[in-house]
Amino acid sequence: MKLITLALITLIFCTPCFSNYPAHWWTSIDDAKAPSWEVLPQSGENGKTVILSKRNELGILSNFAPTPFVYEKKKYASMEGAWQSMKYPENKNDRRYGRDSLPYSRGEVEKMSSFEAKRAGSLASKLMKKHQINFVTYKGKKMKYRSQAKGEHYDLIVRMMKEKLKQNPKVQLILKSTGKLILLPDHHTKKDSPPAWKYHQIWMELRERL
Repeated sequence: MKLITLALITLIFCTPCFSNYPAHWWTSIDDAKAPSWEVLPQSGENGKTVILSKRNELGILSNFAPTPFVYEKKKYASMEGAWQSMKYPENKNDRRYGRDSLPYSRGEVEKMSSFEAKRAGSLASKLMKKHQINFVTYKGKKMKYRSQAKGEHYDLIVRMMKEKLKQNPKVQLILKSTGKLILLPDHHTKKDSPPAWKYHQIWMELRERL
């Protein structure tokens, strides 16, 4: 039993040292129906950079992944659900969108993941644009949403990602297995995207601390 445990520990912590990463992380995919936003796995450079593709196990590191976690006594179904819920009013006294209404409550969005949470957030984003709002809220605190600085919103996202990592052993295992690879998102991004949006970079910083 001790030998098996030692073998597992060695596999988890030392496999990246040998650079023998799974070949399918870079497998070429010919998908004529691939959405325009997607960056396919073959875009990574084998042994150097890797796409956090939702087409394989690396997708667990995506905000979309259904990886439940509890943060400050509240349960979220995914990072995407937590992220998008901050665009929603916190209570009946929160009238940030005036008479305009949304089809979901904040609590409902917190229980969402993947594209469902993204779509719910997109509805709120339209109202944010209409009302010229560039803030989200958490526990009544307004935080600038599109900020080039690593401010309050960025710090909150990092803390939540730490909890996702801490509370989901499989996330820990997959992140460790990426070794020293440079992690890249599976969707097209802009160079001036806020740091809070660059989840792949946050993962690399958290990986260094493991």
